[in-house]
Amino acid sequence: MEGARNETSRPNFRPIGRRAAILAGALLVTWPALYNHYPLLYPDSMSYLEDGRPVARALFLHRFSADYGGRSFIYCLGILPMHWNVTPWPIVACNALLTGYVLWLVVRSILLRQTITCYLVLVVLLSLLTSLSWFASLIMPDILGPLLYLCIYLLVFARETLSRAEHLTLIPVAWWAVASHVTHLMLAAGMCVLLGLLLVLRRKSMHHLLRPTTELAMIVVAAIAAHLALHAYLYGKPSLNGKRLPFVMARVIADGPGRWYLEQHCGEDVKLAVCAHVEDLPVDTDDFFWAADGIWQTASEETRQQLRQEEIPFVLATLRAYPRQQLSASLANFWHQLMTFDLGLFEPNDWVLQVFDRVLPDERSSYLQSREAHDALPTTFFTSVQNLAVIASLVIIGVFTPRMWRRRPARLVGLSVVIVLAVIANAFVTGILSMVENRFQGRVIWLLPLLACVLVMDWRNGQNIQ
Repeated sequence: MEGARNETSRPNFRPIGRRAAILAGALLVTWPALYNHYPLLYPDSMSYLEDGRPVARALFLHRFSADYGGRSFIYCLGILPMHWNVTPWPIVACNALLTGYVLWLVVRSILLRQTITCYLVLVVLLSLLTSLSWFASLIMPDILGPLLYLCIYLLVFARETLSRAEHLTLIPVAWWAVASHVTHLMLAAGMCVLLGLLLVLRRKSMHHLLRPTTELAMIVVAAIAAHLALHAYLYGKPSLNGKRLPFVMARVIADGPGRWYLEQHCGEDVKLAVCAHVEDLPVDTDDFFWAADGIWQTASEETRQQLRQEEIPFVLATLRAYPRQQLSASLANFWHQLMTFDLGLFEPNDWVLQVFDRVLPDERSSYLQSREAHDALPTTFFTSVQNLAVIASLVIIGVFTPRMWRRRPARLVGLSVVIVLAVIANAFVTGILSMVENRFQGRVIWLLPLLACVLVMDWRNGQNIQ
């Protein structure tokens, strides 16, 4: 009975009730911005808001610049029509509507009874107990990461629950999410590879996944092609990241092996740009990039380009010299990132205030009236709440996994696999290749409470049917 119930086709809902539920869900996830009296900002938010205009000028007016910033140009262009350097509120509205819509499709794909009630209960719990609403209220592409992974679940494992219009809507949403941040692209590509391996190893039992996996791969390829074409147009050379920061170089130096390699080889054997700083190498990646007297801030544009070019050869040389030490440090970073997801990132920042008049010239006074500007957001309290929610979710997932394994409902298993892989892979990629930061894991950790809630609601629906 349960297996048949979960594998039935998409149910019908009154359009008015469905739309009202989605709008209510979207409103619920904006409560941090409403409570703050302003969208939440992170230092990188200002770059995303600022960089869209010069890219648009180059694309549409052929007015080129020497530099367009280091953020995802596609995300910058995507949000530009929403804010026009006037107000960031429409971006929050977009985040909220996408979040409410994707969550509705996920809930509907699993829960066929009392779907609207379950959806609203789920959104309330996630909004109050996890980081979901905080990242939906943040001017960053971060919320698009977890929404992408849920889109992957819907497009691959729950395709039959989508109408044609819903299917066609999710494709551009997934493409924009993939293209909005290199981490999203890496995780989506990794999921394509894993699905491809499953198809090769279990061809007969997994043949129904061939078409959706191919579609997902095409979305990833289209995002890659868009980046390559856009950077080739702007800089005359195809690239995925443009003038990116050498994060991996900074990472291995901060970990220790990179520093040891430079200390032993800089001089006659090795002549790298970073060797000029061998006597004062930073022990933190933030210091490498953002310290006023750090390597990146004091470097000329020519030196920065040299650092980018030397990054991969330097990292490979370090790995050859200290493979065991770097592996140990990388695993420690991965574990630390997996456990780091507090809400401490929502705090005032001096640089944000410095560039406000340039990025949002008419909004400075509104921002200064916000709670974030006065460091008055209750992030410590909600971090504690989220920690308890995550622990409870892990317990619930552990309790319900044997039941799910016995029944093996395809969509619920697919959702579980996508969420667990996304949470682990996100910590792996960001912790090892970039830096350990609460924002990186905080943006996806709410997927675990989502899975726990869906498991409980699915069980309750089964109990009611029986």
